[in-house]
Amino acid sequence: MPGTAVNRPAPTPAPASPVAPTADARDEFSDDPSVYESYYEQEDVGDRPCSACGGTLVFDIPTQGLKCTHCGNAEEIVHAAGAAVEEQAIKRAMAAAHGMGDRLAHYEGEKEIICQNCGGHTTFTGTFTSTRCPYCATPLQRTDVHEAPDRLAVDGVLPFQVSDDQAKEILEKWINGRWFAPNEFKKYSSHGSFSSVYAAYFTFDAEATTDYKGQRGTNHTRTVGHGDNKRTVTEIRWRPASGRVFNAFDDITVQGNTGLEKRFIEKLEPWPTTNALQPFSLDYLAGHVSRTYDRNIEECFVEAQDKMQPQIDSSIRRDIGGDHQRINSKKTYLASVTYKHVLLPVWLLTVIYDNQPWQVFINGATGEIHGERPWSKVKIIATVIAVLIVIGIILAIRAAAG
Repeated sequence: MPGTAVNRPAPTPAPASPVAPTADARDEFSDDPSVYESYYEQEDVGDRPCSACGGTLVFDIPTQGLKCTHCGNAEEIVHAAGAAVEEQAIKRAMAAAHGMGDRLAHYEGEKEIICQNCGGHTTFTGTFTSTRCPYCATPLQRTDVHEAPDRLAVDGVLPFQVSDDQAKEILEKWINGRWFAPNEFKKYSSHGSFSSVYAAYFTFDAEATTDYKGQRGTNHTRTVGHGDNKRTVTEIRWRPASGRVFNAFDDITVQGNTGLEKRFIEKLEPWPTTNALQPFSLDYLAGHVSRTYDRNIEECFVEAQDKMQPQIDSSIRRDIGGDHQRINSKKTYLASVTYKHVLLPVWLLTVIYDNQPWQVFINGATGEIHGERPWSKVKIIATVIAVLIVIGIILAIRAAAG
């Protein structure tokens, strides 16, 4: 039986001496116990055979339910009792990552296969039917299958909304607009891998209190010179400024995978995580590939802090006011920090051309597409030659006309 691929209000006042967050952030958060009460035990849901014929059930994107690949029987998604998408205390996750907590989960019957070429981790239950790695299109070796390791439990899933037919239509339109792409790239069905992949992400919430010191610049105009040289000049007068700003962050998304071209997959944002996330169930992953996280939560949280900085700086500049602003120093204290480990849907095309993988990504919820394709040297040279021939003919006609 084919298998199922799975992965596992008001700002808080700052302390007297705020501390800027660092990579080792385990001791940088609020000591309020209420922040950490959202921990829950996640129940296994497991694979379900078709109740009508015993065949394989897969997640059917158009109906957002399960559908039997053999008889077409439709069934509903099953969630664990009391399941909900909840924020998790980051301190608990940090402890679990260092072997000191109990937030890790393992789902019965899970296996994992690691691509020997790109190192991509893919977990699954049942029989793994794929023959190529979805991340680099390299043939997979069945001997590389082993038991899946424990990891942070998945809190939510954003189900695919873009169907297979819709994704192919979006991809075909994108590829056909790349005139100088090699024919091998355009024939991706035979030269690459096009897969529905759930990528691993962490989302972070936090309340930030920032003390800053800077300068406010005000424009002042005056007239200089005499006669024909008389003119108006603008001068900036600076004066010291300092203060405190508050920022609340909700669902900052950070990808937990490596091997996916970051500059393109980041362009798939924003993800509709606020209202569309569903409690984790293996049913959503049935018939689709899933990627476990390669970057731990500490690494991802450091990136999340970097993503906070532009908004914090913007708040500081608004608070400084004036016509110009300078930020000389700032210290940020983070409180009420929580996270979610979520799976987000991506249609992924990987084509090997000239011994190099080329990837195209489609947001499986919104249809946004970004990626890179190779250039065909033959097509470019042929086009240049054709242009030169046309130019030569035009020049010859003009010369013949005198």
